[in-house]
Amino acid sequence: MSTDVMIYANDLSKNFGSFRAVDKINFEVRRGEVVGFLGPNGAGKSTTMRILTCFISPTGGTAKINGFDVFDDPLAVRESLGYLPQRAPLYLEMSVLEYLKFAADLRGLDDSTFKKRARSVVEVCGLAQVLGKEIRHLSHGYRQRVGLGQALIHDPPILILDEPTSDLDPNEKAEFLDYIKQIGQERTVLLSTHNLSEVEIACARAIIVSKGRVVADGPLDEIRAKSGRVRYVVSIQESAGTHPYRGKGLPPKKAEVETLLNALDGVRKVTELPTDERAHTYELATDEGVDLRPELFQMIVQKGWVLLELHRDAQTLEDVFRHLTIGDARRNRTLDAGAEDEDEESDEAEEETEADETDDDDSDAKDKD
Repeated sequence: MSTDVMIYANDLSKNFGSFRAVDKINFEVRRGEVVGFLGPNGAGKSTTMRILTCFISPTGGTAKINGFDVFDDPLAVRESLGYLPQRAPLYLEMSVLEYLKFAADLRGLDDSTFKKRARSVVEVCGLAQVLGKEIRHLSHGYRQRVGLGQALIHDPPILILDEPTSDLDPNEKAEFLDYIKQIGQERTVLLSTHNLSEVEIACARAIIVSKGRVVADGPLDEIRAKSGRVRYVVSIQESAGTHPYRGKGLPPKKAEVETLLNALDGVRKVTELPTDERAHTYELATDEGVDLRPELFQMIVQKGWVLLELHRDAQTLEDVFRHLTIGDARRNRTLDAGAEDEDEESDEAEEETEADETDDDDSDAKDKD
C-alpha cells in the first residue's frame, strides 16, 4: 500500500445477524483528496464510516487509516483522524471554549498546544463571536461549526464527516462547505452526504455505494459519463410558424412531434416535460457519441415550426446516482411495509405482555387481600 494512501478499505464487510450492511467494499483515498461518499439510505455509508472510525468492528476484510489497522491499532487510528457524525456530540451546558478545551483534554493536548490549536480552529470555523456562549443557545449552523472544531482540535491529517450539513439552512450549508474546501487544502477528507450539489461544490471525486457495494468510484466527470447517455431538451412553439419559402405553416401537433422525435436514429427515450400552453417541450435520451442537434434543427425547419430551445448536455450527477442506486429505492419500498408489520406485531406483543403482567399483579394483590 502506498504511503500516500490515507484511507484504505479492502473487501470490507459488516453483518448484522443475517443482514449484510457492507459487502466487500474496496476503495482508497489518497493524501490531500476531498472525496464524496454517496449512497441512498441503507446503502452502508454510515456503517462503513463507523468501521473506519473504530466505533464498530468489521465482520471481514481490512480497513486502515494513515497506515494503521482499525482492528489491530484503534488508538493510533483515532489519533490520526477527526470525526464529525451526522449529529455533533455536544454538551449543551458547556460554552464553546469549554467544549473545545474538553475535546483537547481527551486528546491529551497540553495547555500551550491547545491555545495554538484553538486559535487556528476558531479562525477556520468562524467561532470567534460565540466562544463564551453556551452551546444550547447556538443555531444548528454554529453547533455544526463547534462539532467541526472538536474534530480539528488535535490537527488530524484525516477528516471523516457523516452528513454534516443535513440540519443546516442554505446559507449555513454554503458557509460550511467553504470551511470544508479550506480544510481540504491541507487534509484528506471523506464526506458523506445526500446532497449531490454539495459533492459537486466541495469534491473532485466521488464514491457511490448501493446495497453495501461500491458501484462507482472516480472523478465526477467520469461518473457523469458512466451511464453512456446524453440528454437533449427541445422546445417547439405550439402555434404555426412561417417558412421562408412556403409561407405560413401548420401548427405542430403533439402526436406528430413525438412520432418524428422517436424516429430519429440513436434516440432511446422521449419524455414530455411540463410547460405552458405555448410550447411542446421534450427530453430526449440518446447514446453517447451521437449528436442530434443538426438533424433536429433541420427537421424542425423543414416542417416550418418555430424552435424555441435546443440544448445538449451529459447526464447530471443526480441522473447517474439514480441510475446506479435505483435498486435500493425499490428494495426500501418493498421492505418498508414488512418492517412496519413487524413493528406492529412487536408493539402488539409488548402490549400483550404488559397486559399479562398487569393481570398477574392484580391477581397477586387479590390473593394478598
